[in-house]
Amino acid sequence: MDYIRVTRENIDKEHICCAMSGKQSLAKKEWLKQRFEEGLVFYRSAERGKCFIEYIPAENAWVPIDAAGWLYINCLWVSGSMKGHGYSSELLEECLRDAKAQGKNGVCILCAEGRKREFLADPKFLTHKGFKVSDISDCGINLMYLPLAESAQLPKFKACAKHPKVEENGFVLYYTDQCPYTYYWVPKVQEAAKEHGIPFKTIHITEKETAQNVPAPVTTYALFRDGKFVTQSIQSDKKFLKLAGAAD
Repeated sequence: MDYIRVTRENIDKEHICCAMSGKQSLAKKEWLKQRFEEGLVFYRSAERGKCFIEYIPAENAWVPIDAAGWLYINCLWVSGSMKGHGYSSELLEECLRDAKAQGKNGVCILCAEGRKREFLADPKFLTHKGFKVSDISDCGINLMYLPLAESAQLPKFKACAKHPKVEENGFVLYYTDQCPYTYYWVPKVQEAAKEHGIPFKTIHITEKETAQNVPAPVTTYALFRDGKFVTQSIQSDKKFLKLAGAAD
């Protein structure tokens, strides 16, 4: 398959997400624009929105990890209809070639322990490609790595990500504009929580330094309840009300 590199110069013409458009994708585009100058690379399939990979030097990644000298993969995604054709492998190979050219220690990525979770990489695929687990969060999210340099210090979670928790009661949500779905769903969940009298606090992360100290491995969307991490899966208003025990 042919792939296109999205850049700051051509991003305004891009259709970033196959399921979202308009205002939803604008927030994502603005987030990407600011990251390009920090070394972010975004490749997508010529067939728009079906396959893509997004990675960045780990020092600039919006996750609480210590991984100097590594590339961090924000997202490696292949649409359901495109699975089984080797496109994930092609995109990963592109990232690995870039890592080698930059003299990086290797690449790292988040996945779920034991099973596939929404918005996290598939651990079975990563293991097949030679990735190993370098660190495990208490919430069952793993940091996996594929080394390219011998004796490199392995990437690891910061303490805040390894032991995710917050002090507030009720629901607390950390989120960024990295995924267009947050722009669409977070306001709807806020409104639903207000209508049902559910304590719900949102923390919109808008800078790298804050993201690198979030009390959870995932910063795109990290939902807590009464201090405990609940999920990294973006909630619709209906899913949230069911989770909160307030569904009709």
